Amino acid sequence: MKKRWGDRRDAVKLRNIDSMHYIMPLIFPNRCDNEAFISEIMDLTHTVEYLERKNADKPAYKYNIFQVIVTAVLKTITLRPQLNRFYSNYNLYERREVSSAFTIKKVFSDTGDEALAFIHSKPEFNIDDIHNEIYRQVTHVRKEGNDQSTDSMDAIQKLPGVFKKLIGCGARFLDRHGWMPASVIATDPYQSSVVLANLGSIKLHSGYHHLANWGTTSVFCIIGEVKDRKLEDENGVETLKKSIDIGLTIDERITDGYYCAKSVKLLRKLIENPELLEKPLNEPVEY
Repeated sequence: MKKRWGDRRDAVKLRNIDSMHYIMPLIFPNRCDNEAFISEIMDLTHTVEYLERKNADKPAYKYNIFQVIVTAVLKTITLRPQLNRFYSNYNLYERREVSSAFTIKKVFSDTGDEALAFIHSKPEFNIDDIHNEIYRQVTHVRKEGNDQSTDSMDAIQKLPGVFKKLIGCGARFLDRHGWMPASVIATDPYQSSVVLANLGSIKLHSGYHHLANWGTTSVFCIIGEVKDRKLEDENGVETLKKSIDIGLTIDERITDGYYCAKSVKLLRKLIENPELLEKPLNEPVEY
């Protein structure tokens, strides 16, 4: 897509928008003032069976629930592009790619350091590609050391205080105008389509997580612990099933409630029917 005046390196400025989307950032300029929180419980009955089949050949790195959810979220955003929008400097933009970011705990201990993983997805990716990319990044940070973002933050930490303040002011100015260097955008989690937090890996429930005024991320996804719950079927009959709770925080300015509701319906369809994730991210799904 050819870059036009007003476009950013990472996104295209949306010019033909309705008056509400034009006025919203003028009245509510901060992302954190416009958060809509959605809490859902997903049935994992078929998902667990699917993972057992995927792991039957004993791959070096097992497929797991987190990879299913990451892929499902990326496919949902690919097929529902309004979720890939963000406001910056009073303008509405649509990102040029679909990406996700999450934190990796190097060692599960109180003193264990954290590192960042960033997935730049492609339309032709499927769950196998996402699985392999997560494996590559997890292996790197746990065996080789820090990611690029952590190395940059470590370097800034060593500077005198006056320089830190100048860097902070300068960075916020560049961020607001979309002038951050490509190398920063490539690894900053808050420059992604969605940030995910797998709280289930540390035995916590999902819940609300705020967005950030820094960066461009308009969607935050919290993943809770897998547990047995009594879920009702379409006839109101309760059955004990494996399930997971997911919390979604979305900048309500980027789209409307109907669009979000349909997007959550699609996300549920993908998580509860993970065979659909074998297809490319941009292949449509009936839901």
